[in-house]
Amino acid sequence: MLSVLKNTTFTKLFSAQIVALLGTGLLTVALGLLAFDIAGGNAGVVMGTALTIKMVAYVAVSPITAALTARLPRKPVLISADLVRAGVAVALPFVTEAWQIYVLIFLLQSASATFTPAFQAVIPEVLPDEREYTRALSLSRLAYDLESLVSPMIAAILLTVISYNNLFVGTVVGFLCSTMLVALTAFPNAIPGPATKFFTRLTLGVRVFWARRELRSLLALNLVVATSTAMVIVNTVVLVQGELERTQADVALLLAKYGAGSMVVALALPRLLDKLPDRRVMLWGAALIPTVLLCAAIVLFTPEAPWTWGALMLAWFMMGAANSLILTPSARLLRRNSDETNRPAVFAAQFSLSHASFMITYPLAGLLGAWIGLPFTALILVAIGVGGAVWAILTWNTSAAVRTGGSGEAL
Repeated sequence: MLSVLKNTTFTKLFSAQIVALLGTGLLTVALGLLAFDIAGGNAGVVMGTALTIKMVAYVAVSPITAALTARLPRKPVLISADLVRAGVAVALPFVTEAWQIYVLIFLLQSASATFTPAFQAVIPEVLPDEREYTRALSLSRLAYDLESLVSPMIAAILLTVISYNNLFVGTVVGFLCSTMLVALTAFPNAIPGPATKFFTRLTLGVRVFWARRELRSLLALNLVVATSTAMVIVNTVVLVQGELERTQADVALLLAKYGAGSMVVALALPRLLDKLPDRRVMLWGAALIPTVLLCAAIVLFTPEAPWTWGALMLAWFMMGAANSLILTPSARLLRRNSDETNRPAVFAAQFSLSHASFMITYPLAGLLGAWIGLPFTALILVAIGVGGAVWAILTWNTSAAVRTGGSGEAL
C-alpha cells in the first residue's frame, strides 16, 4: 500500500490531506462541546442544525463552484479554499450564540465543498494505474479516519490541560499547513472541460450519474452510510454526556472507536478488492450498517448495565468498519465512469449527492433524538438504511455485474 508514496506529487497531496483532516477532527470535537456549552441538553438539536447547514452548503455549493472553476487551474482554487477555511476557524472560538455557529459553519463548509471534490479529482490523474489508485484510496480513507481516531485522541489529551476553545487553534494550523503543501505541489496538466454554457457544466455530473447503473446504485449506498454516520456524529455527545453522564474525554473515545473500525477495514481493502468485485464488498457494507445500528438500538433500549459502554464501543467500531466497506471503493466507481474532461464534475456530483442524504439523516438524528429519544431514533435510521440497501441491490443487479465482467459497471 505504501508504495504509492514513491509518487512525490501524491505524497505532498496526501500530506496536505492528513494535516487538514487532523485540524478538522479537532474542530469536530470542539464544535460538539461548544454546542453542549451553549445549549446543554439541546446540543443534539444545535449539532443537527449545524450539520444540516453543512450539508446544504455541500449540496448547493459544490456543483456551482465546480461549474464556475471548471476551466481554472486546480492549484489556486485549492489554495483559496484552504485560506477561507483557516479564516473561519479563527472566528469560531469567539462564538457565543447558536446562530453564529450556523453562519460560520456555512462559510467553512462552502469552502470545503469547493476544495474536496477538486482535490479528489486530481488523484486519478496523478495515479492512472488502477491498482495504485486503489491503494491511494485506502490511504485516503485512513487519512479521513484520522479525523475520527487520532484527532479525538489528541483532543482527549489536550482537554486535560486546556479548554475546548483552544482546540480551534489546531484547526487553523491544519488548514495553513495544507495550503503550504498544495502550493509546493506540481500538479499534472489537466484537460479543461469543453467551453459550454454554465447550466450544461452545472448539470454534467448529475447527468453522468443518471446514465450509469452503478452510479445510481451508489446514490442508494450513500443513503445507507448516512444513517449510521448521522447517529454517530450528531448524537454521540448527547449519548455520552447527556444519557450516560460520562466525561468529555469519553466523547472523544467513542468517536475514536468509530474511526478505528473504518481504519481496520481500509487497511485490508486493497488486497480484498484485488480478489472481489466492488459490488460484493459494498453491498456487504450496506447489509452490515442497519444490522449494527439495530443492535445499538437494542442496547439503548436496555437499562444501563456494566456492559453497556463496551457494547456501544463495539457498535461504533462496527459501524465505522461497515461505512469503510462502502466509502473506500466508491471512488473507483467514479473513476471508471468518468474521463479527464468530466471527472471534476462527476466527483463534485458525488460530493453533492452523497451529502444530500445527510440532509435527511442529520436533522432526523438531532430532532428525533430530542423529541422521542435515542433508541427510537436509531430504529428509524435502521428502517431508512434497510430501504437504501434494498434500493442499491435492485439497482446494481447481478446481471449487470456479469455483463460487465464483475465490476457492476453498466455503460
